[in-house]
Amino acid sequence: MLRTLAVVGLAFSLDLLLGELPTAAHPVAWFGRLVGAVDRPWSDDERRQRLAGVVIAVLAPLGPAAVVGGGVLAASSFGPMAGGIAAAFALFLTTSLRSLLDLTADVVGATAGDLERARDRVRGLVGRETATLSAGALRSAAVESAAENLADGLVATLIPFAILAPISLPAAAAAAAWVKGVNTLDSMLGYPSKPIGTASARLDDLVMYLPARLAAGAIAVAAVDPGAIVRARQWARAPPSPNSGWPMATLACALGVRLEKENVYVLNPDADRPTLAEGERAVSLVGRAAVVSILVAIVLASAVPELAGGFETYWQSMIASSTGSIAGVQAE
Repeated sequence: MLRTLAVVGLAFSLDLLLGELPTAAHPVAWFGRLVGAVDRPWSDDERRQRLAGVVIAVLAPLGPAAVVGGGVLAASSFGPMAGGIAAAFALFLTTSLRSLLDLTADVVGATAGDLERARDRVRGLVGRETATLSAGALRSAAVESAAENLADGLVATLIPFAILAPISLPAAAAAAAWVKGVNTLDSMLGYPSKPIGTASARLDDLVMYLPARLAAGAIAVAAVDPGAIVRARQWARAPPSPNSGWPMATLACALGVRLEKENVYVLNPDADRPTLAEGERAVSLVGRAAVVSILVAIVLASAVPELAGGFETYWQSMIASSTGSIAGVQAE
């Protein structure tokens, strides 16, 4: 348990100190270039394109998982400390918190008097057309992305890492890298216009089902408003994604604001778009929700050894009972 705490603590210390590595040096960007290389028409037949997409969705995330898990395993051969540092670096590379909060805060702040800067910077958070967005729409876009990326960029990789770390650091690092690979595939290929990305989108929907709802719960707890997630239920399915609506709608309800992507969805429609102060409050709230998520991960990590020990004791008692019964039958 102490080892897991130290690894998680080191990973987020690196995030606070460094933010994200430059794109040219970031392994996620390297994986993105690999995805870009396979994003091409493998066939003129749409069905075959979808089949090619299935192969890509299954095999591509295994690459980073094998490399990262193998790297942590190799580092562990030099001692527990080396393995722990390698695992922490893997978790650092597969999560993103400081850069998300900094960029969101930058966009929100720029809406006070420099809309062109806000429109330029928000492109790092959303893929929608930004040239004509108003200040309120820009703040909405930034806040929506912060909520969604709390799930994608933190919870999705942190939770499996924390659950597996007490058992095996290489397995924990490999799981985090695999999830990040799935997320990256979906972000690059998972569009309705790309048959090759259908399988990646479906896989990401499955993988993100629980993290999105955990992120929504963390937002409600951080806002000291447990009812926010209940109120969010009526809008959580408004976005096309079956998962992203949960943290976004919960944040909208917790803040009492309307979050909207024009002609696509509206969350908490009876409220107004975020003001500057509400946008700043959103950044703080997502930051607190991240802390809640980390605490949840630590609790889960502490429970794993106890559950494993209990299962082992139960299994041993079952074996002993079965052995005793067999011996009794043989004696008769």
